[in-house]
Amino acid sequence: MMKNLPASRKRNPAESRLRILDAATRLFGETGFDGARVDVIAREARINKQLLYHYFGNKDALFTQVLERAYQELREQESALNLDALPADEAVLALVNFTWQYYLAHPDFIRLLNSENQMHARHLKESRRILMINFDHLKIYRALIERGQKEKTVRGDLDPLQLSINIASLGFFYLMNRHTLSTVFKSDLNSRRMLRKRLVVMRDVIARWIRPDVK
Repeated sequence: MMKNLPASRKRNPAESRLRILDAATRLFGETGFDGARVDVIAREARINKQLLYHYFGNKDALFTQVLERAYQELREQESALNLDALPADEAVLALVNFTWQYYLAHPDFIRLLNSENQMHARHLKESRRILMINFDHLKIYRALIERGQKEKTVRGDLDPLQLSINIASLGFFYLMNRHTLSTVFKSDLNSRRMLRKRLVVMRDVIARWIRPDVK
């Protein structure tokens, strides 16, 4: 009769994959794609490097899955927002709040995107899942714009894509550049006061832009 393996030697593929993805997300976020070494990721995940290759194939495939998971988590939380309970213009501002708070709570996300942009999105271009993950995103924005037109709270010529980009960029640029901007302007842009102020500014910019009287 075979003896049971010690708990430390039993393999749980789902748990192992999750530990690898968690470690890879952290290290890719901290050092970028080129700076993150597979052996360090494996060590951080408390896993054998060969097993990492068994699960993910190679470093590029691992980075792709890290990106896919990051987008998946963002879109799932976004889709769970109860936007239908709000007037359309207030729902748009709720998306501003959500996007900003998500960036603050998940700093690795914007660093991962910055790293992927430096590589001209080569991993996302090869992803079979990324379009499916983001499929409903613009539908949310399009539905709000259409509802806002009926409610006469949102201008009718808004482009859902541009609305999405504007909301994302107002927070993304600030957070990606807060250290250099803080140094250049001698102001701590990472302080709680300045982060709160930034959200007020973002809401005001979007609120003024989506108003029906904007030409």
